[in-house]
Amino acid sequence: MRRIEQPGTGAPERVQWAECHGLVFPMTLQAGLPLLEAVRRSFAAAGFVSGVAKLDGLKLAPFAYVMPALSKTPEHAAFYSETFRPAGVSQVEVGAMTFGQRDGAPFFHAHALWTEGSARRSGGHILPDETVVAETITLPAVGLDGAAFVAEPDSETNFKLFGPKLAALLDATRNGRFFALRVKPNVDFCGALEAFCTERGIREALIHGGVGSTIGARFADGGAVENFATEVAITEGRIADGGEGLRAAIDVALVDYRGGLASGRLVRGDNPVLMTFELVLEAR
Repeated sequence: MRRIEQPGTGAPERVQWAECHGLVFPMTLQAGLPLLEAVRRSFAAAGFVSGVAKLDGLKLAPFAYVMPALSKTPEHAAFYSETFRPAGVSQVEVGAMTFGQRDGAPFFHAHALWTEGSARRSGGHILPDETVVAETITLPAVGLDGAAFVAEPDSETNFKLFGPKLAALLDATRNGRFFALRVKPNVDFCGALEAFCTERGIREALIHGGVGSTIGARFADGGAVENFATEVAITEGRIADGGEGLRAAIDVALVDYRGGLASGRLVRGDNPVLMTFELVLEAR
C-alpha cells in the first residue's frame, strides 16, 4: 500500500476517538454572516459546541479557499496552495465540515467541490475567516454531547489538527452511541474503520461528516488519482456486515494538488490516509 513519510513519529494508536451522545439536527445558516459565525450560531441554538455537517448546496460570497500543494520545506509532507478568491457566488456541489475549537475559539475544517461564479468547477479547503454565506440554507448536522473536536499541534505531521476529546456533558441530548474519530496517516481508511467497529462489537455504523486526505485514491470502478496530495470530503458512508464480515462503503469527492477533481467509492485496503481524517460514527 502507498505510504508517505511524515516529518515526525506518530503514536502506535492510529485511531484517536471519544465516545459520546449525538443528535442529527437542521443547521440553518443565515445569509450575510461569515460562515464560521453562521455555523457557530446554529450549533449553539441546538445546544452544541462541536460536531459535523454536510455542505451540499451552500452558496458562498465572498469566498476564499486553498488547495493541496507540494511542501517547499521538509517540515511537512504536503502543504497548502496560495489563497484563491473567486468572483461572484460559488455554490458547493458536495462538501463536509468538522466544527469544534481551536485556540479556545470556534473553528471549522471543511473540504468541498463547488462551481464558481464563472462556471469553473474546483475544490479544496474553505477558509473560515474569509467566507460569507450568500443565501440562507438549512443543512443536516450532527451535534456531539460528551465529546468535541479540538485542534492541537500534531508532532507527526507538524500541523495543528482536529482530534476528538472527551468533554463535559451539555444536556443537549442523551441520544444514541456516537464516536468522534480521527484516523492518522499511513493506515488504510476503510480498514481502520472496520477494525474500530469490530473491536467494539458494532455491527452497523453510519458515517456523519468526513473531512481529510488520502494518498491519491483508488476507486471501486477502477478509477485512480495518482497525485498523492488530496483534500477529501465524504459524501456517503456506512460500515455494515452483509454476511462476509464488516465492510466499509465510503463514497468521496476530492481535489488533488494539480486541481484534478474525482469522486467515487473507495476501494477497501488501498486508500491510506495522508494527514488526517475526521468523522463521526453513529452505531446502529
